[in-house]
Amino acid sequence: QLRLLNSGGGLVQPGGSLRLSCAASGFSLGYSAVGWFRQAPGKEREGIICISSRDQVTEFVDAVKGRFTISRDTAKSTVYLQMNDLKPEDTDVYSCGVRQVLYPCTKWDYDYEWWGQGTQVTVSS
Repeated sequence: QLRLLNSGGGLVQPGGSLRLSCAASGFSLGYSAVGWFRQAPGKEREGIICISSRDQVTEFVDAVKGRFTISRDTAKSTVYLQMNDLKPEDTDVYSCGVRQVLYPCTKWDYDYEWWGQGTQVTVSS
């Protein structure tokens, strides 16, 4: 059974950094597209960035370009979201989604089969 664990969130000052993790158990993330999403209370989940099964990266949100990067450690079956130069508007619950094997990246949460539980990121001074 596939399980995804999100971790790494927390409280950080503006300009700070965090690295979020999406760790899979019972499944290898090496052959799947993995996307990071964020969601504010009362709003829809927004696709931010995705890494394909071939490690191609697609960024969906202009506001995070140049600040957020996604990477994969296949041996650890973990995908990371490195967030730099964080801003108060980045405050959200962040979660990862995993697609069926070899399916491409998309920005739509309904395309993703499995989800982490989410981790809260709060950017505040």
